[in-house]
Amino acid sequence: MLAALFGCFRPASLPLRIGANLWTGYETLYLARDLGELKDKPIRLIDFPSGTEEVRAYRNDEIDGAGLSIDQVITLAATQGDIRIIAIMDFSNGGDVILARPGLRTMGELKGKRIGVEATALGAFFLGRALELNDMTPQDVTVVSLELGDHEAAYRAGRVDAVVTFGPARTNLLKAGAIPLFDSSRIPGEIVDTLAASSEAIANNAEHLQTLVEARFKALGYFQSNPADAARRMARRTRVKPEELLEAFRLLEQPSLETNVALLTQRDPSLVVTMTNLIRVMHDNGLITKMIDPASLLDAQFVERALARR
Repeated sequence: MLAALFGCFRPASLPLRIGANLWTGYETLYLARDLGELKDKPIRLIDFPSGTEEVRAYRNDEIDGAGLSIDQVITLAATQGDIRIIAIMDFSNGGDVILARPGLRTMGELKGKRIGVEATALGAFFLGRALELNDMTPQDVTVVSLELGDHEAAYRAGRVDAVVTFGPARTNLLKAGAIPLFDSSRIPGEIVDTLAASSEAIANNAEHLQTLVEARFKALGYFQSNPADAARRMARRTRVKPEELLEAFRLLEQPSLETNVALLTQRDPSLVVTMTNLIRVMHDNGLITKMIDPASLLDAQFVERALARR
């Protein structure tokens, strides 16, 4: 009886907690907030230093959803099974990169060297693909596990000879003279970033999720129409120059609402194909313990509704 009584006073719609890290592709969420699209809405954007921290927060029920790379969604689905992709934020087309010290000019020259990489499935996948395409194996290098926030300091301190990185760390290290050896433009369509939410949030907080999705695509439209002002607004948070932020965005493909609908409804099967290949690689390398049906992780309702309302 007490449970029923207190249940009557439970808020009908709890605040929506969405995590994100300093990846360029997630910045349009913050641009939406800056433009006032989330004003007076019970939606909180919560900063995390890395995707690894976002995954931990999701598992601890500290957030209801997040900007997550596709491998992170798969990792959570393999252990919890309650997460769904509700929007595709971007495809990395050069934004993820392997940067090396001056004097190292090719991937082959990394043999026997120390490579810093975030301890995520995506980090392992990206490095593995780079090595594979250069006739190398992970045994040819020494992998050093580094949180994203440590990439720049580890490189500058000489603890690694190269680093797999992205975002502001990529920008700052390039300015410091680091040499790009490989980037995600070599594996188009394979590095995908998403907006994902828990099944519970979808069931109980659909209205706020809808607001967030629509606000994000409005912000994307503003960015495409007013890139200079949008970059100025976003640069305040990322602490890089607006022109550097615009350069980083040029290394991404940010799919439209129409493309999102096609991908999430599988009218365009390319996303499911990419996920199927990644799931197999992750399973074969012991990163997940079971195979997953990628179609079961896709929820198109929010982008479909956003497109219908536009």
